[in-house]
Amino acid sequence: MPTILIVDDDAVIRGMLYEVFSEKYECHTASTAEEAFQYLEVESYDAILTDIAMPGLTGIELLKRVQLRDSETPVILISGKGNEQDPQQLVDLGAFAYVSKPFKLIEIEAVVAQAVAKSESQETHLATKTTRTGRPA
Repeated sequence: MPTILIVDDDAVIRGMLYEVFSEKYECHTASTAEEAFQYLEVESYDAILTDIAMPGLTGIELLKRVQLRDSETPVILISGKGNEQDPQQLVDLGAFAYVSKPFKLIEIEAVVAQAVAKSESQETHLATKTTRTGRPA
């Protein structure tokens, strides 16, 4: 089962996203970027869904650190009203996608499904290369 990490300091949003995605994915939740880093030390994720504006480190800082650690992990950034970001700038930083609050559930479900599919496709490609050569790509 694919695994996603949901990072948002708003407990209501975090809980709602967990409820939506836990039927299809194994979900872990964190209320801060710092807490997310603890998960990232021991777990790999098929997608990370993070709010941008959080106390302490921001979602953009989380994105940058994820990129340094594993640039293949799709990171979806969420921004609340008043904190809108330039979507192209975020994609240039390595974000898989950018979603503005308030969002429609169908929209965020589609974006997460695309991110997980991308992640699974990369894993399949790596497994195929390893099988053919007998060593990791």
